[in-house]
Amino acid sequence: MAPAYTHSLVPSDIPAVDLMQPSLVSRPFHRPGWVYEEKYDGWRMLAYKRGPQVQLLSRAGRDHTRRFPALVAAIASLAPDTLIFDGEVCIFDTQLLFRFEWLRERPKDDTGTPPIFMAFDCLWLAGRDLREQALSTRRDQLERVLDGQDMLLPARRLAEDGLKAWAQVVERGYEGLVAKDPASPYRSGRTVAWLKVKVPNYREGERGWEQKVSQRG
Repeated sequence: MAPAYTHSLVPSDIPAVDLMQPSLVSRPFHRPGWVYEEKYDGWRMLAYKRGPQVQLLSRAGRDHTRRFPALVAAIASLAPDTLIFDGEVCIFDTQLLFRFEWLRERPKDDTGTPPIFMAFDCLWLAGRDLREQALSTRRDQLERVLDGQDMLLPARRLAEDGLKAWAQVVERGYEGLVAKDPASPYRSGRTVAWLKVKVPNYREGERGWEQKVSQRG
């Protein structure tokens, strides 16, 4: 499927990417060797960097670079000349729980974090396409590039056992988890190499919010 946008960076240097999408399953599970990550209630973004140029694109292909200037500055400061990250923009409260509604409009008296880019994956690094490499390799590169950052963080890993990971989700009040095959390459579109499990009846308002902010410009 062709990308739904044309990004403004140099196409010959950095490819436009369609997101890899986890498949939804109905109940938690354990699969030996898989990894389990917190599922965020935020705004999924692809972050592109070429030299000092940075662009943040939503999964619908809309450019929201100007909405998050501090994140753009943080990504621009990273050492590699070219990068593509897959991640999610989130705001957390003092209990480190995500507050999606604060992305819409923050209360004046909130004590939460500024917008944080929680990175799931590193798809391109210093001129190298990493998408055919194993997730475990891409995660190692991601952690290395983001070492010491406070606004750009790797997605939080949960317990190694999938059922224990789910117990953490329930105990901490998370939206759910995403289970991933660490040997998997990055494949655009829906995949069974990433599986998500959601807490029943947990709200999901990303699409509605993006429509509202897009109408406001």
